[in-house]
Amino acid sequence: MLLVIAEQRDGVLNRASAEALTAAQQMGDEVKVALLGAGLNAAAAELAAADVAEVLVLDAPALEHYTADGFVRALTTLVAAEAPALVVLPHTYQTRDFAPALAVALDRALLTDCVRAVRRDGTLAFSRPMFQGKLMADVVPLGPAPHLVTFQSGAVSAEGLARGATPAPTRAVDVALDAAAIRQRPEAPFQEAKQAVDLSQADRIVAVGRGIKGEEHVELARRLAEALGAEVAASRPICDAGWLPMDRQVGSSGQTVAPTLYLALGISGAIQHVVGMKGAKTIVAVNKDADAPIFEIADYGIVGDLFDVVPAMIAALEA
Repeated sequence: MLLVIAEQRDGVLNRASAEALTAAQQMGDEVKVALLGAGLNAAAAELAAADVAEVLVLDAPALEHYTADGFVRALTTLVAAEAPALVVLPHTYQTRDFAPALAVALDRALLTDCVRAVRRDGTLAFSRPMFQGKLMADVVPLGPAPHLVTFQSGAVSAEGLARGATPAPTRAVDVALDAAAIRQRPEAPFQEAKQAVDLSQADRIVAVGRGIKGEEHVELARRLAEALGAEVAASRPICDAGWLPMDRQVGSSGQTVAPTLYLALGISGAIQHVVGMKGAKTIVAVNKDADAPIFEIADYGIVGDLFDVVPAMIAALEA
């Protein structure tokens, strides 16, 4: 049995939890999913719609506001009671805060930032980027089960989440937590600087790279994005140059996205960019270099000058 730890804020599940649950389902074993917090009825019902064996709800006043202490204490008890073969978590800021402490408390191996799971000779291995995404390593955790694994946001498409024919059973798990034993005093949740857009939620993205040549040409990409109902994004050099704000950057040092459509204009396909967008359902690349690495992962490729191709696309869309 695999145990997925879902994440919610104010009773709302995040997309990364659905992706982690999808990854667990794809491993082929029975899946249970746990949810921690307070006032979790709606979120638990949403999880119960998935094809899972059971939804475990840890609802307690001491868990209403996230603390690493509270989550580690609650999950240590839960994992010991359920005895899963594997604990699967979304690779979020919150998980990165408490998962190492949970692994230490359980004395079990932890693999982070994985992008897929593969079986080789009956052994489950996990692929994860190494050296800032320059290569992928297949890693097999050592030691007794359960191992802990986190999945990179966008690595698995939540669209693949299997739904159950009927709602899964939901079980309330008693959480004996002494609030006085929690050392941290939670403050308001961390808020990132306000962004013009959360690219991870975008259904369509038009991204530009060095091939756009100058800041004045970014407007061409904006016009195409407007015609497609898409958001504009960029590779790192464009954001470093200040042609687009940093919150529009996709890649290993930017946002990880998995839209339905990713249109790459003048992007060569360096691995640092690819790791941030390879989860897109459909990738369309426009580049005048026929040997550009982006064509290796593109579903559709156009070898040509984007300054000829993009205006033709806009004209066709606006016709």
